[in-house]
Amino acid sequence: MSNLCTGADALVFGALDSGVSLATGVPGFPISGIMELLMDSSVEARWSINEKVALEAALGASAVGRRAVVIVKHVGMNVLADPLITSVTHTIGAGLVIVAGDDPGTKQSQNEQDSRYYGLMAEVPVFDPSDPADAYNSMCQAFRLSEEVRSPVIIRITDRLNIETGVVERTQLMQVEFQKFDRDIWSYTMKGKHQRFHASSYPRMRHLSEESGLNVLHERGREIGIISSGYLSTLVEQVLSDGYEDVSHLALTCVNPLPVKVINCFIKRHERTLVVEETESFIEHQLSCKGVLGKATGHIGHGKVEAADIIQALEHIDWDSITPSFTPETIAGRGFSRSICDDCPYHMLYKVLRTMDVPVAGDLGCSVRTASPPMEVVDMAYSLGSSIATATGFDNKGIALIGDYGLVHTGLQGLIEAVHHHRDVLVVVLQNNIAALTGGQDVPDMTDVVRTLVPDTILLNVDNVTETALTAILNTELEKSGVSVLLVRGKCTMY
Repeated sequence: MSNLCTGADALVFGALDSGVSLATGVPGFPISGIMELLMDSSVEARWSINEKVALEAALGASAVGRRAVVIVKHVGMNVLADPLITSVTHTIGAGLVIVAGDDPGTKQSQNEQDSRYYGLMAEVPVFDPSDPADAYNSMCQAFRLSEEVRSPVIIRITDRLNIETGVVERTQLMQVEFQKFDRDIWSYTMKGKHQRFHASSYPRMRHLSEESGLNVLHERGREIGIISSGYLSTLVEQVLSDGYEDVSHLALTCVNPLPVKVINCFIKRHERTLVVEETESFIEHQLSCKGVLGKATGHIGHGKVEAADIIQALEHIDWDSITPSFTPETIAGRGFSRSICDDCPYHMLYKVLRTMDVPVAGDLGCSVRTASPPMEVVDMAYSLGSSIATATGFDNKGIALIGDYGLVHTGLQGLIEAVHHHRDVLVVVLQNNIAALTGGQDVPDMTDVVRTLVPDTILLNVDNVTETALTAILNTELEKSGVSVLLVRGKCTMY
């Protein structure tokens, strides 16, 4: 059955046609839409409070014979890394696929990160599909491969793949009984589990990577070759079709384990080989052959790659290196600042916080947008849910500004840390009951939990307090010893 669809649709079709039973995820760009499509299907799908919990739920499903998919953005891979790495040698049951959404160019993220590296760290297969048909086939193959090697499989995607359209040939779901967790693994020591993995599972991963039909060779000329992966394989073909018809192209979808034999044969057949990938030099750094050009030689820049970048690299293919010329982007140079909404209910709170002569640890929700000029409220922000733990490191009592979703995500652990060690911290929670920055998903109400940890918690409706009264409350709490919590309730006007 043929379908004209986007890359996001193709991933969902691949999961459904593979008999996925559970979908978990954490909202964020560029993966929220994929999860929402699964929620509109007949599959059990739910947003989780954080990525570690999302993967652990999927592992539980896998153990009892239910295929599962986990949908997260790139920074979420950092949060789920703990159970991911352990699950590989502990083994799983039914197929488990992790869709990791990267954000080249940091369009809506706090950093620019390459999820393919988790394949090396966790020793799991990684697919990097190029178009909707490739995305669909990658999802179907990932579930089968996951069961064969008893390990999760990562599919790395980007926003441009999500919105790319193409024809997908869907296949009929085969009625099979998916495998369950094999308790025989407990007969091995922890060391023995890893030895067993390298004796059986990893060699199989390497063989399948070399033999995979997902890697496509476009053999043309013998002078110049390009190796690419992900959406950039589509972009490379578009560039080559417009005046570079004699350039060969090896489009990789299986990028971990890297199909080294295939790559080396390709490189040997060409005088010069250009590696085109984003965001980091994941493939290039694993190659030791002469004549390989890419990010290390300055032919391709880090971050998001455009067609013009590929053309420029081809025009300088005879150069051994290029000295990049660029100036780090600034807010002033970009011409705009991503600030909070004009009608945000917390404007008065931010105005008051700016007058406080104490450090303010922020969170990577909406409040992080108050850090840059002209607001300059938040002083530092490291990850979602990090502000409370960060503030426990201050030498005097400071402020931890956190959204209620950040609190649920990982902030509660920071609050427990602060209470347990009797730290001096004023925690200000923006309690609007939604994850506003990622699409308005519901957030569990943690009021009773917070009150249990800090009985003297103050509840405050931001619409019912004056600027003077709010300033007085904050100053009073800052003068107290120990942990203070202020739950500031407001209604997000966007949702």
